[in-house]
Amino acid sequence: MSPAEHEAGPPAGTVYEQVQASPEFQQFRGRIRRYIFPMTVVFLGWYLLYIALASFAPAFMSIRVGGAITIGLLIGLLQFVSTFAITTLYVRFAGREMDGPAAALRARVEEAGA
Repeated sequence: MSPAEHEAGPPAGTVYEQVQASPEFQQFRGRIRRYIFPMTVVFLGWYLLYIALASFAPAFMSIRVGGAITIGLLIGLLQFVSTFAITTLYVRFAGREMDGPAAALRARVEEAGA
């Protein structure tokens, strides 16, 4: 190693490692995690409640609310509704909070790679 290389220190890593270490990327990841983790906990809690009710409260789940429609069927269908609602909320969140910073980080990587 030449003296000039020794003074410069070790290489900073690949452009991807540099971006990953940047404060912008850390903020980006934090923003995603602050949305994804709570939403995941809420959805899994809701789903596990459905499973628990089906397993431990079959009498409650079999209460008829009209014709052949039971509470269990309604809660099961609401699982689909909640999945679509979470997807819609995420798409809005991503468009509002994630697309701009992601594009900036992508441009930074592409500039460094060129």
